[in-house]
Amino acid sequence: QVQLVESGGGLVQAGGSLRLSCAASGRTFSSYAMGWFRQAPGKAREIVAAINWSGGFTYYADSVKGRFTISRDNAKNTVYLQMNSLKPEDTAVYSCAARNVGYIGTGVNEYAYWGQGTQVTVSS
Repeated sequence: QVQLVESGGGLVQAGGSLRLSCAASGRTFSSYAMGWFRQAPGKAREIVAAINWSGGFTYYADSVKGRFTISRDNAKNTVYLQMNSLKPEDTAVYSCAARNVGYIGTGVNEYAYWGQGTQVTVSS
């Protein structure tokens, strides 16, 4: 089993920045790909960014390219999401997730383990 705990969410003004962290435990963190997803009220959960086991490959949704950066520190069993130039439409609950394999996936059903999520609210 894998346990994931997110932190770093909060309220920020448009144009501001936040860094989300996701601490993992329970299995060998460095062996599996990680993703960040978000879900806004009334909308489906969507992928924001993903990173492979080594950190050498990343994926970003078009809506966040150039503004968000995903990274990982395998020594600390942690994955990060740096969010810059935040917009009101970025408001959502952000969750990290882990795959059972090391390569990137972009679908919700490709991820086996999920954190509880952290709220990000961007005011205009």
